[in-house]
This record gives sequence, structure tokens and C-alpha cells, in this order.
Amino acid sequence: MFKNILRIIVGLIFIASGFVKAVDVVGFSFKLEEYFAPSVFNIPFLEKFSLALAIFVVVLELILGLLLVLKISLKWTLNFLILLCIFFAFLTFYSAYFKVVTDCGCFGDAIKFTPWQSFGKDIILLCALLVLYFLYRKNFNDTTIKTLKWTSFGSLSFLFAVIIYFGVKHEPIIDFRDYKIGTDLKAEKAKIVADPAEFKTFYSLKNKKTGEILKVNQDDYISKNYWQNPDWEIEKEKTSSEIVKQGYDSEIAKFKIENETGNDISDEILNAPKAILIFSYNPDEMKTSNLEAAIQKISLNKDALIYGISTKPNTFKNIKNGLMDGTAIKTIARSNPFILTLQNGKIIGKSSVEDYLNKN
Repeated sequence: MFKNILRIIVGLIFIASGFVKAVDVVGFSFKLEEYFAPSVFNIPFLEKFSLALAIFVVVLELILGLLLVLKISLKWTLNFLILLCIFFAFLTFYSAYFKVVTDCGCFGDAIKFTPWQSFGKDIILLCALLVLYFLYRKNFNDTTIKTLKWTSFGSLSFLFAVIIYFGVKHEPIIDFRDYKIGTDLKAEKAKIVADPAEFKTFYSLKNKKTGEILKVNQDDYISKNYWQNPDWEIEKEKTSSEIVKQGYDSEIAKFKIENETGNDISDEILNAPKAILIFSYNPDEMKTSNLEAAIQKISLNKDALIYGISTKPNTFKNIKNGLMDGTAIKTIARSNPFILTLQNGKIIGKSSVEDYLNKN
């Protein structure tokens, strides 16, 4: 009984992990790009394959999770899951130890884990899989009706394939992001201002006589008179600024748009009765086939404030241009280019150019 319950729980965890990434597999591909960046593993040639690799990882998680729950090919399933967990544990440990990726994207945007939390989760899953392998080692064969299991497997696999396809071609079926339709960006920014994160400076102090090392924050450095004690010196290269109060956490904190002269136009956009924004997180690879037709259709909204937002100036022709950080754009856009419609700062529409043109 115990091993069956444990098997189903572990399998459902892998299915859940794969599912939340499947609905937004493009967003997961952005996360893989962070791992491929020069600052992490320095394999930038893989960035062009990030979407294909994201789909492969998601499909692998979903299929292996289904096989485990349905108890199909159990020996091979457990072997592959153990290898997969070891690989994920390496990635999350590397991210945590070297502080290079702040969120592994293990559960997409649905549940955010710190790197150390992600590593801990992977170790727990790995231990559970090893326990399952030990418990089932003498009885990997399945004597139950296989036709029903393979039918269930095929049906669910088809459903997951549809969800992945829809997320790639359109918007995610379920949107776990902060920028979902109905979000009031002005209200969110007000919450961020009212409850800001708090940071403190931490000093690494070395005792000249004993060699002892202490880490103290800026307040203790003054209140405990370390600054007056000649025996303690600051190791300047180890001084850091660390968060001590999280505050209201939202990706919308990164919503900052400047015009091409460097002036912040975020409030102008959020206060407009209607604003239509065309985003491009990578102007050099932006699809332009339907862009002109989309701009013409957008221009029919005579009372709307219209901007093209990108990482480079003069990306969009015949409309005003604005600049935004590429990573911040990727939290909004799932296609390149991408159209976002605001009404008094509230998101009322978001789509690819193709979907925008197909709307009435």
C-alpha cells in the first residue's frame, strides 16, 4: 500500500511540474536561455534551440510521470526519472551555489522556488525514487489490464500535446503570470510602492589579531562600535547588499518604459484611457510578415495611445517607440512581436500579431 501511494504521489508531482510548464512552454524556454547564457554555462549556441529543448523536457516529465502513475514499464521509468532528478539536482545546486539563476522555473510561474528550495525538492524526489526502486526491485512486472492503461496514457498524452501546441501558437491556456488579463498594473505598482522591499548592507569584518571573520549588517556595525575598534577591518570585496524584508513581490515592479530620449513614460501609458503596446524582446529576430498590417489595424483606434516597445530604438516604423529591458519584456510577451492592450492601466487584451489580426 505504502509503495503504491508513494509511486502515485511522486508521479503526480512530475505531471504537475510538467503541466505548469506545458501551458507556457515558451516561458520555460526563456528560463533555459538563462542557463545557456555566458554568465551561467556559457553555451549560447543552444539558445536558438531553447524552445525545442523546453518542449523535450516538458514532454519527458509528463510522459515519465504518467508512466509512473499508471505503473507502465516501471523499471525503465524509474531509471529515467532517477537520471532526470540527478540532472535537475545538478542544475539547481549550481544555480544556488553560484547564485546565477534566481528561479529555476521548475513549476513555471505557478509556484516560485528559490534555488536552494529547488535543490531541496530535487533531493527529496531523488530519495523517493530510490526508495521506490528498492521497494519494487523484485516485482517490476505489471499483471493488471494493460489495454486500459495504454488507452489512458495515449489520451492524456494527446491532451498534453494540444496544451503545448496551443501555448506555442497562442497564449497559455492557463496564465500563471503577473501579467494575466484583468490585472490592474496601476494598482499593482501602488502596492509595490506601499510595501517596498528593504535591503541592508552587510560587511565582512576580519580581526587583525585573531584572524576571526564576522559578517555584520550596517546597523550592528554602528551600534556595536565595530567601526571604532581598530582590531576589525572591512574586507571590502566581500561587502554585499542583501534583502531583509521581501515586501510586495510582483514582476510588475519591472514595468518601466522610457522614450528614446530617456524619459520615463510608464505613467503616461498606465494613465491613458486606452493604450496599445507592441513589444519585441529581440528586434533582430522579430517576425515582420504581418507587422505592418497589425500596425494599420491598431492605428484605427484613434483615441488610443500607441507605442512600439523594444530593447533598441527605432524598431517600429510609423508609431512612437519606447525602450524596455529585454528580460522585463519576456515576462509580458510570449511572441515576437506581441500586442498588449490596456484600459486605464488594466490589461484587457494580449495576443500575438497573428491572433490580433484574426480578431474581429
